[in-house]
Amino acid sequence: MTIQAHIIGAGLAGSEAAWQLAQRGIKTVIHEMRPGKSSPAHKSGLCAELVCSNSLRSDDYTNSAVGLLHQEMRLAGSLIMACADATKVPAGGALAVDREGFARTVTEKLRSHPNISFVSEEVTTLPDDDGNKHIIASGPLTSPGLIAAILSEVNNQSLNFYDAIAPVVFKDSIDFNKAWFQSRYDKGDKFDYINCPLSRDEYYNFVEELLRAEKTEFHDFEKAEYFDGCLPIEVMAERGIETLVFGPMKPVGLTNPHHPENKPYAVVQLRQDNKEDTLRNMVGFQTKLKYGEQKRIFRMIPGLENAEFARLGGIHKNTFIKSPLLLDSQLRLKTRPHIRFAGQITGCEGYIESAAVGLACGYFTACEISGHQAVLPPETTAIGAMLQHLRDDTNPDAFQPMNINFGLFPAIQGERTPNGKFRKIKGRERKEAYCKRALQDIQNWIKNL
Repeated sequence: MTIQAHIIGAGLAGSEAAWQLAQRGIKTVIHEMRPGKSSPAHKSGLCAELVCSNSLRSDDYTNSAVGLLHQEMRLAGSLIMACADATKVPAGGALAVDREGFARTVTEKLRSHPNISFVSEEVTTLPDDDGNKHIIASGPLTSPGLIAAILSEVNNQSLNFYDAIAPVVFKDSIDFNKAWFQSRYDKGDKFDYINCPLSRDEYYNFVEELLRAEKTEFHDFEKAEYFDGCLPIEVMAERGIETLVFGPMKPVGLTNPHHPENKPYAVVQLRQDNKEDTLRNMVGFQTKLKYGEQKRIFRMIPGLENAEFARLGGIHKNTFIKSPLLLDSQLRLKTRPHIRFAGQITGCEGYIESAAVGLACGYFTACEISGHQAVLPPETTAIGAMLQHLRDDTNPDAFQPMNINFGLFPAIQGERTPNGKFRKIKGRERKEAYCKRALQDIQNWIKNL
């Protein structure tokens, strides 16, 4: 019998895992419940649909951990990165994509691959050990039926948090007599971001209304545990009246050409959301406000008084497992090693992190099916550091989702100078050293792919 790989979920992780398997000659079946049944956040049946921001964050692989992860994945033959590069839209130093174009490109690539087939169904039970290999990449919005099956197997060792979505505005409804184009510190193209300025009084009135606004209520049995990297704007405001001006509304690096003599007290930025640049995403404005309140309060922002919204903000529940307790070093479920987990359900956070875990999971599975010895990516690489986070059992009870960051890498403290003295490396130079080391080490690992 020819061993196949079966993947549950066609999000970023599942799509990447399927591609890595198919490219290695493994017959792969993707089981996806959409469009027959959707999640609270998805809108289509396309693979790798982006349900929150359209940004994959910084693309600087010389000084940024996520940019480094981008580059490592490119070098490793990532489908997600190839499609992101093919559908990118201007976003300064970030890699942002045309949301629909990106998902459509991924879908076309997968559906046209001779080693990949699709089954449209909702999977509600854990797969039996039938000789094939299985990957659960059902994401943070895994359907209740499958979650129940997973929880039953892992003795309810799961956690969850709530992730909020930012509104999207029609660009032609923005008032450019008040707003202007500029990237922070003039990085990238000046048209990458639209800026809406607030005076001190406008900012304080805005925060006051945020705090008074009606919000989506949780059920009595639910407890809201947010990921700090994606807090709702109103939750940030609750942490202090100045919190937003040091966060998503910081005014630094921007000059209002309408009133260059008056520095804005706060600024709201809107990033391009589609290739045609007809839609703009409110950067950092994830929210759980009720829809009517969103329209009322966000139209208080100068330049957005007549804003028309293509999508209002929303909130959804994310579920993840305690990977350090439940998975082995190759992402296999310890109690059922024919099953692997990939993507955000493992406890990574972010689009590209999810895809990176999918890439590694696809590689591990392909090695097992073909009888080759899998080699773990070095912890000095971004991919390796992300995987190390998922198996770090130092304090599993405190395990939480994590974006890639240099704090996950083995530390570089300094270097020996030619005269034998030790010199500490700090700041930007230290980040550059992490990236240089990682790119050297990933090249050696890729030889095993």
